[in-house]
Amino acid sequence: MFKICLVACAAVLLAACGAPKIRTPGGGAAAPVHAPPAGVAAYHIDSAQSELRLLVHRAGPMARLGHNHVMVNRAVGGWVDAADAASAASFSLRVPVGEFVVDEAEARAQEGADFSEEIQEDARSGTRHNMLSAALLDADRYPIITLTSIAVAQAPGQLAATLAVEVAGHESTLVVPFTLETSAGRVSASGTVALRQSELGLTPFSVMLGALQVQDEFTVKFKLVALKN
Repeated sequence: MFKICLVACAAVLLAACGAPKIRTPGGGAAAPVHAPPAGVAAYHIDSAQSELRLLVHRAGPMARLGHNHVMVNRAVGGWVDAADAASAASFSLRVPVGEFVVDEAEARAQEGADFSEEIQEDARSGTRHNMLSAALLDADRYPIITLTSIAVAQAPGQLAATLAVEVAGHESTLVVPFTLETSAGRVSASGTVALRQSELGLTPFSVMLGALQVQDEFTVKFKLVALKN
């Protein structure tokens, strides 16, 4: 059941992309992941099979001038403690902010009509620049998003994890629902959750005195795969 934590982690992680604070510097896909406590039966996140995805929508009186965006990160790292009881499980996840890919054509196509518009390279670059800027994720100062387990509990038809999230100088506590699949030496957690940037301590991006802006609410989709060490 500890594996449950893993999925919750993932969900929050995506959510975190718009909020909490990181105290430990480091960056890029090769950034080191905190080691699990000595003596635990740990699983490690397999970044090759894991993905965090954010769906962000335009808003404001001049929303037609903007675009909806899909942001994907495939460089998640971390570990999960394979405790016998979910309540005793623990985990740590790290997401390198600089590894987010904005408006990849394949990812947009997978998300349907709201994201069917073709995005030019200059628009993609501009969106990524705004996301990583000091006004939002502040990637230069806080290059890693972290998630730390607090508790895991049973929820109607699924599981829910309470997570401490640190992003861009902010700290938040979130409860994220998820589903879990397990097999020999492998755990797969997935889920979808709607979050608000404001509840994560972020101010949604806007220009022209708010005439064109990003909606406060965004959707986080995640799939995390952990393999036994």
